Amino acid sequence: MEEDDVRKLLKDAFGESSDSDGDEKARENELEDPNSRSIFGGTPNWEKISQINGLWLCRDFLSPDQQSSLLSSIHKEGWFSEEASGNQAMRFGDLPQWAIELSNSIREAVFFSHYLSESTNLTICDNGKADCPFPSELLWREPLFDQLITNTYQPGEGICAHVDLMRFQDGIAIISLESSCVMHFSRVEDELSEPGEKDRRENNNPSAKIPVLLTEGSLVLMWGEARYLWKHEINRKPGFQKWKGQEIDQRKRTSITLRKLC
Repeated sequence: MEEDDVRKLLKDAFGESSDSDGDEKARENELEDPNSRSIFGGTPNWEKISQINGLWLCRDFLSPDQQSSLLSSIHKEGWFSEEASGNQAMRFGDLPQWAIELSNSIREAVFFSHYLSESTNLTICDNGKADCPFPSELLWREPLFDQLITNTYQPGEGICAHVDLMRFQDGIAIISLESSCVMHFSRVEDELSEPGEKDRRENNNPSAKIPVLLTEGSLVLMWGEARYLWKHEINRKPGFQKWKGQEIDQRKRTSITLRKLC
C-alpha cells in the first residue's frame, strides 16, 4: 500500500479510539479545523528503548526542511534575539500555532504506528494492547499538550539529571534541533541508595546509565516508568558526548519540550 493511501486511512480512522459517537464526530470535525493541522509528513520509524519501560524514540520525526521551518517559527517569536536575555522561553495554556501543529504531528505519528501495528500484527503487550509509543489514554486527551519550553544550548551547556515536576501529567515529548547529543537515563532509586552503593552498582553494571542518541529532528516520548522512575540528563562537557566510541561534534542545540499541566 502506498504511503498516501495509508495516510488517508489514518485520517479516516482518526476517531476510532473514541468510546462514543459524539467524540468520534468531534474528532472528524477536528480534521477540518485549522488548529488540527500538523507538519508531520513522513513514515515514523519508532524505536523502543528496551531497558526503560515507556521510553520511545523517533529519530527521523522531522525532515531537514521541517526542522528549518520550525526554527524559523521559533526565531520569529523573538525569544532568543540579541536584545533578549536568557536561553529559555515558556508558554502555558494557549500555545503558538506552530507548537499546536507540532503537537498534532506527534499525535499523528503515534497514531500512524497504531495503525501499522494493527495491520502487521506486531507484538501485543501483556495488557492486551499493541506495543506502541504512547498509551491511548494519553494520546486522546485534549489538548495533548498545553505547556511549552524552548531552550537553546551552546556547546558545553546541557541539563542536570532530573525528573520533571509532578505539576505536569504523565507523557512528555522532547524534540531536538540543530545538534545531536547523548541523553543519559538513570534510575531515581539510585539517589536513595546507601553511601557507596550507587558507585558499586555502576562499577558492577556499566550500563546503569542508559545512553540514548538524540539526532537532529528526533522525538523522544517519556511516559510511565520513564517519566516518573528515571532521571534524564545531557552532559555536554568535553569527553562526555560520545556514541559508539566517537566524540560527537557539539554545536548550538535547540530543544522543544511539550507537557500537560495537572
